[in-house]
Amino acid sequence: MEYLESLKNIGIIPGKEVYYNLSVPQLISQTLKQNQGIITSSGALACDTGEFTGRSPKDKYIVLDDTTKDSIWWGEVNHPFMPEDFERLYDDVITHLSDRDIYVRDAYACAKPEYRLNIKVITETPWANLFVNNLFLRPEAKELETFQHEWLILNAPDFKAVPENHKTRQHNFTIINFTKKVILIGGSAYTGEIKKGIFTVLNYILPFEKNVLSMHCSANIGVNSDTSVFFRLSGTGKTTLSADSSRQLIGDDEHGWDHESVFNFEGGCYAKCVNLSEEKEPQIFSAIRSGTLLENVRFFEGTDIVDYDNVSATENTRAAYPIDFIENAIHPSIGKTPNNIFFLTCDAFGVLPPISKLSVGQAMYHFISGYTAKVAGTEAGITEPQTTFSACFGKPFLPLHPTKYAELLGKKLKDNNINVWLINTGWSAGAYGTGERIKLAYTRAMISAVLENKLENVDFMQDAVFGLQMPVECEGVPSGILNPKNTWDDQLAYDEKALHLATQFAENFKSFESFADEETIAGGPLV
Repeated sequence: MEYLESLKNIGIIPGKEVYYNLSVPQLISQTLKQNQGIITSSGALACDTGEFTGRSPKDKYIVLDDTTKDSIWWGEVNHPFMPEDFERLYDDVITHLSDRDIYVRDAYACAKPEYRLNIKVITETPWANLFVNNLFLRPEAKELETFQHEWLILNAPDFKAVPENHKTRQHNFTIINFTKKVILIGGSAYTGEIKKGIFTVLNYILPFEKNVLSMHCSANIGVNSDTSVFFRLSGTGKTTLSADSSRQLIGDDEHGWDHESVFNFEGGCYAKCVNLSEEKEPQIFSAIRSGTLLENVRFFEGTDIVDYDNVSATENTRAAYPIDFIENAIHPSIGKTPNNIFFLTCDAFGVLPPISKLSVGQAMYHFISGYTAKVAGTEAGITEPQTTFSACFGKPFLPLHPTKYAELLGKKLKDNNINVWLINTGWSAGAYGTGERIKLAYTRAMISAVLENKLENVDFMQDAVFGLQMPVECEGVPSGILNPKNTWDDQLAYDEKALHLATQFAENFKSFESFADEETIAGGPLV
């Protein structure tokens, strides 16, 4: 059979069963048969990812060879792996998979045909194969007859590397080989490694080879075909704020932006489930049904009803479902050049405005900075707010230097006269612990005001510390909260906290100053 021949070309000589492009019901049935998951009250399949419930950035590598040596941003994010070590590890993973039941799936990334990337994914478990089906774009049956993959992903969670032999840091690994177009994943069953492996690949191919900006963002379309893009880090509300019933969803996490359009890389959503409720996030809640994969959730005792507030396994509980499980998702997942771009941040220090308009220089500065703040309880040892800077709002997935993405963004902003807004979904009237979280209703009202052009004739004033332009009024929002300093009882305490955050911005940006132009550098804090 043709698919067995394709496996032979990869190096796999199957010793057991090969399951090729199984249907969703078949994958669920296989999972249940192997006691690897259970069906929840909503019909979704719930599985545990075991030892790893999140990505392991320190164990992600890129093969260092003639293709990558001068183009990759080597260092803290991208760790080099030698070609000869890759070959040894590849052979051992292939031997491992040859002696296992394996699940093969053909899929692709990029909704815009010009950039389509065909992918073959081989997994050890049926539920990981369901994840691939849900998250990537799904070829039509006729396409599968002649499908040829460009990239190969081998997913072998039961294979444990031996660091002394395989030159890994520990027994788990994700290794990307741009020359051979292979991603090796072993020792971890966390499916996000599959998703973000391809995202990393596209973050290299599209900007470097196609001059297309790749983005860690969500995007949606209004009734007038206006596109909006939402950049964010975890916990700032990107998925929540982009899931707007009055607008059509392009995608919730990964997109490309070429000369004329924004397009989704994926065919599904990988939504966080922590504290999920029908009231707060009805679209996501209703998407968790038969065919959806839930990861690491826990149940109300003695029931099959998921307790989304229970984070005893991890706060990183997830739901993976096809994008058409969202009622207002658009197909194909493509929109026009954006009218508005939103940078979402959760400022736990309570000093950034709830909404502010950015100049091109400020947009470049804040894009490169990628600021948010972690608060007590999100990670062990955090007892007060801590700044987090993640370049381009996606530092762990950037194979190229951040300024490459910033340059592409800056050119697009200037060429298209796009509005850029900084939205603080964090704290007001004080820092975390003394102030209060900005109400989601107010944040939605601010975004609606932008999308409905209600801020065009409103006066703006400049923030004295960060130089940001703040509207003096916004429909549906108390005017008193628009200038953050006015919400603090202790004005001196505000000044101290604002200066503290501004200093951290400046310190973080030092590593980028030599690559940034004067306009971008001038976009930073004024003090």
